[in-house]
Order: sequence, then C-alpha cells, then structure tokens
Amino acid sequence: MTKVLEGRTALITGSVSGIGLAIAKAFAANGARIVLHGLATAEQGEAAIVEVKAAGAPDACFFDHDLRNPEAIEELMNAANSWGPVDVLVNNAGVQKTTSLADATAATWDLVIAVNLSACFHTMHHAMPGMAERGYGRVINIASVHGLVASQHKTPYVASKFGLVGISKVAALEYAAVGSAETGGVTVNCICPGWTETALIEPQIQARADLHGGDRDAGIADLLSEKQPSQRMTDPSDLGQLAVWLCDKAAHNINGTAIPVDGGWTAQ
Repeated sequence: MTKVLEGRTALITGSVSGIGLAIAKAFAANGARIVLHGLATAEQGEAAIVEVKAAGAPDACFFDHDLRNPEAIEELMNAANSWGPVDVLVNNAGVQKTTSLADATAATWDLVIAVNLSACFHTMHHAMPGMAERGYGRVINIASVHGLVASQHKTPYVASKFGLVGISKVAALEYAAVGSAETGGVTVNCICPGWTETALIEPQIQARADLHGGDRDAGIADLLSEKQPSQRMTDPSDLGQLAVWLCDKAAHNINGTAIPVDGGWTAQ
C-alpha cells in the first residue's frame, strides 16, 4: 500500500523536539524524506535524525539556520530545496514571551513577530512557487488557539498567531487553482492547538502545581479548567496525525482553514 508521503520531501521548522519532532516522525512513518530544523547543537540534530529514520524516513538531514534573519531563511530554503525539493512545509518554530501590553518591550515584540510570523512569510515565499510548478504542495502553519481568540498578557504572541492565520488564508487563495485533484493541488492550512503536552508549557504547569503542594496532575487540571473543556491535554503525536491527513491528495479542497485542536476551547 502506497504511503501518503512516499516520494515527498517535508521541511518542518523547529523540529528537534515537541510538536515539530512529532510531526516529523508522523511524516516519516508515511514515507517522507525529512528536513529537520532548529536552533540546536549538531548532537541534538543528529539525535533527531536518528529518531525520524527509526520512524521510517528513507532519508533525513538537519539545518540550524536562524529564523530571525531573512538571509538565513533564504539559505535554509535553498539548501532544503536542493536536497528535496520541498513538497511539504510545516512552519512550527515559535517563541512565546508572556507580558502585558504596558510592559512589553520593542525587543520582545520584534523577536516574537520575527520568528512566529515574518519567518513563515519568508519560508512560504521561497517554497510555494516550486510547489505550484509541480502541482502538489502542502503548507501547514502551526498557529494556536491564540490565532483565533485572545488571552491577557500575550500581546505579541496573539498578534503573531492572528497574523499567521491571515497570511495563510491569503496564500491559500492565491494558490487555490494550482494543480488538480489528481496531482493533489497546493493548499495552505493552520493547525491551532490548545494546551498541548510539550516542554514549552512546563513552567506554567509547575507554577500551578506549586499552588497544589507540588502535585503536577492537580496543576494540569487547574490549568485546563480555565480554558479547555475536555480537561485533557493534546499529545503532540495527535497533531502529527492531523498533519499527515492534510497532506493526503484527498485533502486537495481542505484549504485556507484554521483547525482548532483545543478540547472545545474556541467553541465557548
């Protein structure tokens, strides 16, 4: 049986751990060659290569270009397309700085916007024309529930994720007529996770656990009770399976969407 991504090359930014690595492994299990990326050591990059190859990737490589720098992004995309070319682009790399509007600094704003939004523009700008030429391409932008609703003390982050949802819709429209059902077409979609079990939120979990005598489970329950009605965390591997589904040729008309994976958070 042919695998969904057999013969395809996928680039996932921020993919040496967490959601990015989970998506890379899901793609690997479905036959993709994997371009890993992250601000990581060579040893961390090699460890991630070992993981995706063990998951089934026929080949994998690692790049560590800094997404704050447009010139570095161009170098990354040229290298990935030379190794690939890139059929699937997942913009997963991101940063979050929790701060009030009053306390936010220009440096914090510039950092979050550069990595979470501007970098996605640059990677899409370099990847999508080639996808159009080949009649197949998938861009999956890892946004957030905060690309759909707001929370206090997250001005730069919310702005970046709302912007990412917006740019994804524009790109989806511009490339919507490319290709066909047979080739798979070119689509752009966002996945918008709620609370997900990653190292990124561990400080928030620990802060809540401290309020409950160090009980981590109680801390998680306290955190989820505010926003996520399911009272369950999402596992990164769940997001990997959703990303694979979006890459199927049968998903050629799933385009310009922002899919919440949030246990009902944005349904309220």
